[in-house]
Amino acid sequence: MSAREHDRPVLALLIRLGGIAGLAAMAALIKFASTRGLHLIELLFWRQFLALPILLGWALLSGGVSQLGSKRPKAQIARGVTGLIGMILNFGAVIMLPLAEATTFGFSAPIFAVLLSVLLMREKVGVWRWSAVLAGFLGIVVIAQPGNSDHAIPLFGAAVALGGAFMIALISIQIRDLSKTENSMAIVLWFAATSSLLLLPALPFVSTAHGWEDWGLLLAIGITGTLGQVGITTALRFGQVASVIVMDYSSIVWATLFGWLLFAALPSTSTWFGAPLIILAGLIIGWRERLAHKRFVDQRATSGGT
Repeated sequence: MSAREHDRPVLALLIRLGGIAGLAAMAALIKFASTRGLHLIELLFWRQFLALPILLGWALLSGGVSQLGSKRPKAQIARGVTGLIGMILNFGAVIMLPLAEATTFGFSAPIFAVLLSVLLMREKVGVWRWSAVLAGFLGIVVIAQPGNSDHAIPLFGAAVALGGAFMIALISIQIRDLSKTENSMAIVLWFAATSSLLLLPALPFVSTAHGWEDWGLLLAIGITGTLGQVGITTALRFGQVASVIVMDYSSIVWATLFGWLLFAALPSTSTWFGAPLIILAGLIIGWRERLAHKRFVDQRATSGGT
């Protein structure tokens, strides 16, 4: 029986929505922590390391630690490495760019998901999705405004954010594949353990003394990030990548709110014009994915599920 037959699209969207809220809160806390002088490596390490006891405690209360084992440890470690690269880029984007702009560039993940589906899975993409890809990249150009030296968005920061979006698309495909055999908490725990081990050797070179406020921030980042990660990972067990990513657009509301409350910053004029193009592209891609899923279900029903 294929993964598509287990899909529960509405549940996947709701879970993804909650996960995105957690990650949006984490992003705001990361940016705030960076203004207090906490190093990126510290933020990454404690975000991941603090997830381990949270996940172990959760597992003990919900069926035992056996559910955290893996049938595919090599695939888990590979996901951990790509996940760490994605985290470095996405955390860096949040630190370098205003929250709303960093979030908007992250919306290009469905566009990269289409490109990866062509390159990695040899999927046929029609005119609708190619048009969405072009519209999305047009929105990116509108926001970034390359060649405009007076523009407020640092182009290096924009490039880092786009790299992070690409990694989100790649990681989503990896998680979708892992979810066929692995528990959602196991996927998150293996990611946290792998990335913590990779970050540990660099930690002594960047660590500084912290007061209770900074440790409280690090703890809050770990909690919100873990809850958010479990949410978006679980969503991919019940829904298609291009479909559930639609819920990621809710993060612009949180980013705008946190940016205004914490940093007195609102999205730039170019962002108001470019963001709708990127969001529209993602919605079209999600719509086409749902149509493809419906056709698949209808064909399975017609053929008797064989």
